[in-house]
Amino acid sequence: MPDSIQPEKKTRFIDPHWMQRYLAHMRVVRQASPHTLLAYQRDLETFKTYLEEEQQVEQWQDVNRHHIRGYLAALYHQQNKATTIRRKCSSLRGFYRFLESREQIDKNPFAHIILPKLAQELPRFLSVEEVQELLQAPDARTPLGARDKAILELLYATGIRVSELVSLNLESLEPWGFIKVLGKRRKERIIPVGGPALQAIERYYLLRHQLLAAAEEQPIDPKAVFLNYKGGRLTSRSVRRVVHRYVLETATRLHISPHGLRHSFATHLLEGGADLRGIQELLGHESLSTTQRYTHVNVANLIAIHAKAHPRNKRPPPTPS
Repeated sequence: MPDSIQPEKKTRFIDPHWMQRYLAHMRVVRQASPHTLLAYQRDLETFKTYLEEEQQVEQWQDVNRHHIRGYLAALYHQQNKATTIRRKCSSLRGFYRFLESREQIDKNPFAHIILPKLAQELPRFLSVEEVQELLQAPDARTPLGARDKAILELLYATGIRVSELVSLNLESLEPWGFIKVLGKRRKERIIPVGGPALQAIERYYLLRHQLLAAAEEQPIDPKAVFLNYKGGRLTSRSVRRVVHRYVLETATRLHISPHGLRHSFATHLLEGGADLRGIQELLGHESLSTTQRYTHVNVANLIAIHAKAHPRNKRPPPTPS
């Protein structure tokens, strides 16, 4: 065969059966959120495409460390961030753990794969003054402005995730000033809402019907708290655009995201003397170590508390002369 003629590479297709079973397991047994399920499905499909087109693998069970190293190299070549690579490998490790539990493989090929280290970045947050400026930016006289102000106030007042915010229904807000949210793994928690946030929500509710009236057709979910200009449920991406818009208008020192308001919520609670365990409950963190990172952004305040409260730091009263 002449050197210039290369045999055509024949793509082999992997049966998606076990991938579908795993996603069903995550949805029913692990009660993963729709956002998490979508991310897992995307990670599995990306890996499946790589195995089929680049490695000619025919079954999930045929994957070995050689294939995984090649996949990691491809991810690095595509200039994926370390956080992205770790998340993708975490999804795949969980999938192969599932195959191992179903006796489809003898050993998880992802079990001892070394992943890239993450840079220890501190949470980005706004000062109290910057938050106040941001909260005053929307024009609450219009339906969309009132909605945006309610969004910003609620994110800062409760520290909830964007996915939790857009999932709120009208019945999620309790009449005595609490909200019920479904966090990761469908865990429910109840969070108090402060007066300014409640007032912003009440103002928005007075104008919300105008968004419903603007809908060209029946809204997808009329029970949704936060609606877009067509009367449908607001998406996480839209909330990020809302926050970004007002951050640009107020020219804050950081390009803060909705998650940045969650960081600000936790940091300001800690500065105000809140207990770390209480902050953990409010944020819905499974591990206290996740919450403890907020102590690193508040070192100066902690030093002041230590200097004031520790008995060895207290100065003795002056002796009478």
